[in-house]
Amino acid sequence: MLAILKKEINTFFASPIGYLVIAIFLVLNGLFLWLFKGEFNILDSGFADVSPFFLLAPWILIFLIPAVTMRSFSDEKKQGTLELLLTKPIAHINIILGKFFGAFILILIALLPTLLYVYTVYQLGSPIGNLDMGSTLGSYFGLLFLIAAYIAIGIYASSLSDNQIVSFIIAVFICFLFYIGFEGIAGFVSSDFIEQLGMSVHYKSMSRGVLDTRDILYFLSVAIFFLMLTKVNINKENK
Repeated sequence: MLAILKKEINTFFASPIGYLVIAIFLVLNGLFLWLFKGEFNILDSGFADVSPFFLLAPWILIFLIPAVTMRSFSDEKKQGTLELLLTKPIAHINIILGKFFGAFILILIALLPTLLYVYTVYQLGSPIGNLDMGSTLGSYFGLLFLIAAYIAIGIYASSLSDNQIVSFIIAVFICFLFYIGFEGIAGFVSSDFIEQLGMSVHYKSMSRGVLDTRDILYFLSVAIFFLMLTKVNINKENK
C-alpha cells in the first residue's frame, strides 16, 4: 500500500495537478470568505466566526475532489496499466487504499493553510480570542470525515469508466446526492429516515462541536461501502 501511496503523491506533485488543487481550493475560499460580498463573507458577518468557511468548503470540494480522483483508475484503464498493476503481488484492497490515502493527503495539505483563517478570526475577535474553538474543532473533524467520504465516492466512480470526464460527472452526481440530495428528498416526503441517509445532517451535527459516534460511524460506513464497491469492480477487471 505504501508503494501505491508514494506513487500517487509523486504523480500529484510531478505534474500541475497537486499544485492546482491546492491553489484553486485556497483561492476560491479566500475570494468568497474575504473579498466577495455575500453570506460567506466573514468580515461582513460582524461575528468572530469561521462557520462560513465550513458552509462553503463542502461545495467547493464536491467538485474539486472528483477532479482529483477521476484519474485514479480511469487513467490506469485507459493506458492499459491496470491489468499489470493487478498482477503484482499486492492485495487489491491495498491498491485501493493507497490511492484513497494519496488523494486524502493531497486534500489535507490543501486544508492546512486554512488554519490561518482561524488565527485571523481569533485575532479579530472582540476581545481577542472570542471564538468558539469547540465548534471550530468539531467542524474540522466533520470536514475531514466528509472529505474521506467524497474521496471514496470519487475512487469508486473512477473504477466505473476509462473516461475521466465520465468518472468526474458520476462522482459529482453521487457526492451531490449524498450531501444535499437526500435532505431535499426528505423535505419533500417528510421522512427523517431519508434525511439521515444524507451527509449534510451528520456534517452539521459535527460542526456544532458534538462528536456523536453515530455521525462518525455514518461517514466511515459511507467510505467503506464505496471502497468495497470499488474492490468489486476491480475484481471484475482481474477476471
